[in-house]
Amino acid sequence: MESEEKSDGSDEPENSDAAPPNLAWLRAAQKVREFPKTAGVYLMKDAAGRTIYVGKAKNLRSRAGSYFLKNASEEQRTATWIHEIHDVDYVECDSEVDAVLVESRLIKDIQPKYNKELKDDKTFPYLMITTREDYPRVEVTREPRSSGVKLYGPFASAGALRGAVQVLQRIFQFRTCSLDIDASDEKWQWFRPCLLASIHQCTAPCNLQISKQDYRNDIRKLQMYLDGKKHDLVDQMREEMAVASTKLEYETAARLRDEIEMLLSLDKRGDIDTHAQPEVFYTDPKKGLAGLKKLFGLSNAPRTIEGIDIAHLGGGQTVASVVQFLDGLPFKPGYRRYKIRLVKGIDDYRSIHEVVARRYKRLSDEGETFPDLLLIDGGKGQLNAALSAFQALDIQPPFLLSLAKKEEEIFLPGQTESVRPSRHAFSLRLLQYVRDEAHRFAQYYHHILRRKATME
Repeated sequence: MESEEKSDGSDEPENSDAAPPNLAWLRAAQKVREFPKTAGVYLMKDAAGRTIYVGKAKNLRSRAGSYFLKNASEEQRTATWIHEIHDVDYVECDSEVDAVLVESRLIKDIQPKYNKELKDDKTFPYLMITTREDYPRVEVTREPRSSGVKLYGPFASAGALRGAVQVLQRIFQFRTCSLDIDASDEKWQWFRPCLLASIHQCTAPCNLQISKQDYRNDIRKLQMYLDGKKHDLVDQMREEMAVASTKLEYETAARLRDEIEMLLSLDKRGDIDTHAQPEVFYTDPKKGLAGLKKLFGLSNAPRTIEGIDIAHLGGGQTVASVVQFLDGLPFKPGYRRYKIRLVKGIDDYRSIHEVVARRYKRLSDEGETFPDLLLIDGGKGQLNAALSAFQALDIQPPFLLSLAKKEEEIFLPGQTESVRPSRHAFSLRLLQYVRDEAHRFAQYYHHILRRKATME
């Protein structure tokens, strides 16, 4: 990762005698002066418009501007390539953590030639809460299990995540040990708790000092916060603080006040839906394709799969993505993105109808081969919208289905009942991979358009 420091601490780029002597570079330096002072990702481009470097920033103007200072032309890490900069662009992000995650995904997708870090498949850490234990435990992991757990993340770094866990542990006092505690086994009454119990960062379920129900209530509060219900939780705690004050329990009220302040200061995680990393959950492509053939009774395993998703914000800047998988793996040259032209406001059904019609009419007109399987992100309504597009064009669709995220239900044309394969089925994992990749690609394009609209 890059340092956010600048040599002179200023917010503005400045020219110097050592600046590369081309006009495009100078125009890029001037352009950076208009960047916002917010978190985001900047993209350095060469004369052909290719992205040659991607970086993240707490302050876009300051960080991107540092490449146009004298020090950048003298520093070994940047001196050899900054003269190639002919343009610079940015994607504004909600937070620094969000910027780190977007940076990593862009580097993996674009593979800029001057990014040395983050090109590998090293994954971000997750916060994992076990769900099938008497006393659920919380742990940080880069290799999350696929069942019996609740996952949060991905997070920007293991160090930052562990620091957040320590703060959360002071508030909710959950356990982070690997003990297999059986609440019905009395031997645990004689177990000696660790130091965390002594400093009030764990309620010592290993010594049965807390009931299963009370411990799960603490875990429920933790999950409320991690699920984005921070304000509901804080309101609940404020009510408890008011009651404690009324009862003159000032120590309890002060503790709740401090916990509320800590909760309001915590915002350390990314969104698992937006920043999903399919490479974290290994999907065997051959088994996935074979599973799809068996699940749907296909004559052959589907070699080519396309996935479609829609992205918008309050009905504005609606876009669609088409991702393509070949032999169970992403085929980036087959990715396409679309601005929705004919739909005003929020209407996912009509948006799907439009992108399906545009995509497959062109393929049909040009005699191109359709995919073996087309996956629509959504439920029965989204599936019917796609089907109606093919019917309106009088085009025979490929094998068509939709995948609804909440229950992971698969819908097929003409069938009233959904298909629900095992959560661990390779066929479902592959469809989830396609669906999540379509979602990620749609969100990425949508963020670009939002940024452009803001500048205009």
